[in-house]
Amino acid sequence: MEFAKPKKIFIVDDDEMLTEALSDFLTRKVAHHISIYNTGEECMQHISKNPDVVILDYYMNSVKKDAATGLEVLEAIRKYLPSTRFIMLSSQESYGIAAQTIQKGAEYYIIKDEDAFQKIADLI
Repeated sequence: MEFAKPKKIFIVDDDEMLTEALSDFLTRKVAHHISIYNTGEECMQHISKNPDVVILDYYMNSVKKDAATGLEVLEAIRKYLPSTRFIMLSSQESYGIAAQTIQKGAEYYIIKDEDAFQKIADLI
């Protein structure tokens, strides 16, 4: 049996309860190094930490009205860290939005539902 190695993970979402719950879920079996950011701008200030995986919400404007979208953050970070893996986590069930994020470099687009955390854990 192969065990997962700890990874440096950024969780970027304006829903603080969700980010804490996802962080707890992801560190139950593997001691991942997780940093939580409530805006894309905050995440980009710490990009020099070179995360292995960035989990991004598509809409992040409840904390800061004009906050960057997940797609904008994805595009900005992808330029500097082309080998970083991106997982979009969103309540948007739009095929068009999902396709856009994949086209811009996200590996996966996960809908926020009851299975979302497990899907993310399986991908990491």
